[in-house]
Amino acid sequence: MPIKHQQKDSLYQVEQINEDFIFDERVAQVFDDMLDRSIPFYREVIHSISRILDATLEDKSQIVDLGCSTGSTLLQLSTLLEKRKFKYIGIDNSSSMLNKACLKAELFSKQKHLHFSKEDIMNMKRPGTSAFILNYTLQFIRPINREKVLRQILHNLIPGGICILSEKTISHSPGLNRKFINIYHSFKKEKGYSELEIAKKREALENILIPCSLEENKKMLRSAGFAEVETFFQWFNFVSFVAIKPFS
Repeated sequence: MPIKHQQKDSLYQVEQINEDFIFDERVAQVFDDMLDRSIPFYREVIHSISRILDATLEDKSQIVDLGCSTGSTLLQLSTLLEKRKFKYIGIDNSSSMLNKACLKAELFSKQKHLHFSKEDIMNMKRPGTSAFILNYTLQFIRPINREKVLRQILHNLIPGGICILSEKTISHSPGLNRKFINIYHSFKKEKGYSELEIAKKREALENILIPCSLEENKKMLRSAGFAEVETFFQWFNFVSFVAIKPFS
């Protein structure tokens, strides 16, 4: 669901980075454009998620998007699944992101269907949830705390509930990892980012976004207690997983 006249991301047209990447008001204003130009096949992944939810969940199921940012994922899902009676909740710890999410929900007359809450996902409590979504969220949490977050998700899921996880990954093959990174940088250049912007954003994210490998993400989900873990999308070093909570 594209937002008309969304502000273009030009945050990193600078010679010097003075701070790490943070989800503040400046980022919130350009975040939708940043997603469109930085995440390969972002909308296609959401379409795939909608198909998984439609095939898996009963009506009146609760769907929680952790790290919902400006609400784009839930807005698109609620449109793709408008015939299903789902309850959508978006959780984020950035007031700037949530303010924009609420404005977008009003713009698309979705405020009765989408609910947003400022919370720390490390301490999130949403019992009875049928599906949790983490689209490029877990990678911003310190690696030592990631399994704790996944265990918390498992605890709040109903039996048979699902966790959908999308992450930027690394390859343990140094040669392939470098090639995949170069392919991704070419993708960003095709989307209009300059070499300077790519380099400066990478610098800003260096200590904030810490990716794991595909295998490490799968192992982490299984260690947290999920019974079935499968990938449903991959584009070089961008991967999406679905994991199911066991019934017993």
